[in-house]
Amino acid sequence: GGWMKIVNNTVPLALKKLGYSEKEINDIVKHLEETQNIETAPHLKEEHLPIFDTSVPAPGGKRSISLDGHIKMVAAVQPFLSGAISKTFNMPNSAKIEDVYNAFLQAWKLGIKCFAIYRDGSKATQALYTQKRSFKKLEKRKLPLTRVSETHKFSIGGHEGYLTYSFFDDGSLGEIFIKMSKQGSTLAGLLDSFAIAVSVALQYGVPLKELVEKFIYNRFEPSGITNNSQIPIATSIVDYIFKYLAFRFLSDEDLIELGLKKPEAELQAKITQPQLPLEIKVNSKNDQLSGPPCKFCGGMTTRTGSCYTCLECGESTGGCS
Repeated sequence: GGWMKIVNNTVPLALKKLGYSEKEINDIVKHLEETQNIETAPHLKEEHLPIFDTSVPAPGGKRSISLDGHIKMVAAVQPFLSGAISKTFNMPNSAKIEDVYNAFLQAWKLGIKCFAIYRDGSKATQALYTQKRSFKKLEKRKLPLTRVSETHKFSIGGHEGYLTYSFFDDGSLGEIFIKMSKQGSTLAGLLDSFAIAVSVALQYGVPLKELVEKFIYNRFEPSGITNNSQIPIATSIVDYIFKYLAFRFLSDEDLIELGLKKPEAELQAKITQPQLPLEIKVNSKNDQLSGPPCKFCGGMTTRTGSCYTCLECGESTGGCS
């Protein structure tokens, strides 16, 4: 997309109404056109600055209409309208969760029927900017000519393979190589190309966690039981490789967030809960009705009490399996 510069042509009219001379108006407007900021303009009196406040600060400026000002203006008009008011309530980039909560609470107390906020910079692209954005060019991080590497042997459903991964000087992952035994030229070429693409992504700064989230639970052959106790079952080569890299490089917090590890509290609860006598029950066909797709791997789920448990990866929506 492109961009469009919107100029406020009412500034000279407002200055004239405030009693400024033609020369003073020309000086102020010239300064505004050159700097995009009226706060530091010559001749402009400080008591007149609030008249020219905008929703977001000008480049290099500090002034703007406060969130409180937006809310109270809409609240003043709301009683005279039967419907809601279409209005975006701008919040600065420094706004915290508590600020957003308090803003919604204040809007509700003042009787505003519709309240939609926008926190500056909260999206990669947004409609309003006060200056042209500059984007930093991505730089490729280079590995040393002689680098530290590890090779991991794995087996998926009887198909053996080797994963070699190299490190940057700080110990983070820099590149990967994948080699399968008894493979055809097509599979070898695809795995080589895939490994190159992943390596380039890592060297340009793509977080490993993002790659893991995208590639785990991809399903295609070969798949099945592995020789790794941390990853007993893999749905594909890609699934195994990224689960292994996750366990090798990511923190426990990331593993829990990705669904690859359960929180300690949940594990402790399972260990300490009393063992109930085993009840033998023959399930009818209706008991195995499928639920929604698993949010972790996309597999089929079945109802277990008030939750759904995945038949593929074993994850549960509420930990009640």
